Amino acid sequence: MKKKHKNHNGFHREFEIPKPPEVTRREEKLPSERPKPALEDPAAPQRMHELLQSPNYRPADEDPDFLREDAARGLRLQADYLKTELLLQEHGIEHTIVVFGGTRITEEAEAHRNLTEAEEALAFEPDNEMLQQKCRVYKKVLQKSFFYEISRELGKIVGRSGKGPDDCRVTIMTGGGPGIMEAANRGAFDVGAKSIGLNISLPREQFPNPYITPGLCFQFHYFSMRKLHFFRRAKALVAFPGGFGTLDELIEALTLVQTRKIAPFPIVLVGQEYWEGVIDFDYLLDEGVIDAEDLKLFWFAESAEEIWKGILLWHLENGTPLI
Repeated sequence: MKKKHKNHNGFHREFEIPKPPEVTRREEKLPSERPKPALEDPAAPQRMHELLQSPNYRPADEDPDFLREDAARGLRLQADYLKTELLLQEHGIEHTIVVFGGTRITEEAEAHRNLTEAEEALAFEPDNEMLQQKCRVYKKVLQKSFFYEISRELGKIVGRSGKGPDDCRVTIMTGGGPGIMEAANRGAFDVGAKSIGLNISLPREQFPNPYITPGLCFQFHYFSMRKLHFFRRAKALVAFPGGFGTLDELIEALTLVQTRKIAPFPIVLVGQEYWEGVIDFDYLLDEGVIDAEDLKLFWFAESAEEIWKGILLWHLENGTPLI
């Protein structure tokens, strides 16, 4: 296209508007795009190689050694938080029902299989104390396998609570592992609903359970960032029988609500007999280390229906209805 232009002498001349240049490519290389040739300095190529291979020449966001330094911890914490936060927003996750529980509490068929294998091994070595202990443990786990089914049923109920599989306003969230957490994710999967799993990187490789929605399966470096996301959108915490990890999350939730560091929300302990055996709440009260009102921060339940109805009623009375 031609256009007239008046110069400072008042004369008009025509010129063509050039085509837009390539976004990233030039026809002629800039001087900086040509390394100094060996013809000019025989040592230049080797020096150039050393410069380009130096770890200090890597861009900061592509330098794993730099990002692992103690001074970069703040950047890692931000990234650990932000990636998951943006993706949860992208999926429309508003509220979560957080489920914790033992990774060793499996479905009944697997519990039976583990016990049978241990008993067969013990039959060959009846005096083996380690195998005797294994059999006792597997019997206990088998007795608790019904909790797997309760967790799975809860996953189904929460999964059906929305208006379809893409309705993520109330979504199951777990620690992403096996056992009770697998069951909750599996229940949501059974009814075609999305669910979330927050895995944590550990010294030994671990795997998320296969029932988490692929786009909602996350891996954290820091426990602190994982905990933040557990409680950020939580509208209930459901704690099934479990070990140190379950106790950690439960006690932290009770402490946060007790101190009102976060707004109170339902905390449901599934299996009263188990939990009263693990924590003597009345003893804590009698010893004067908690108050009577602290015993009202949680309640016990024995079925998926009871868990869900209790959560809905709590929010209704709180003026924050879930559905």
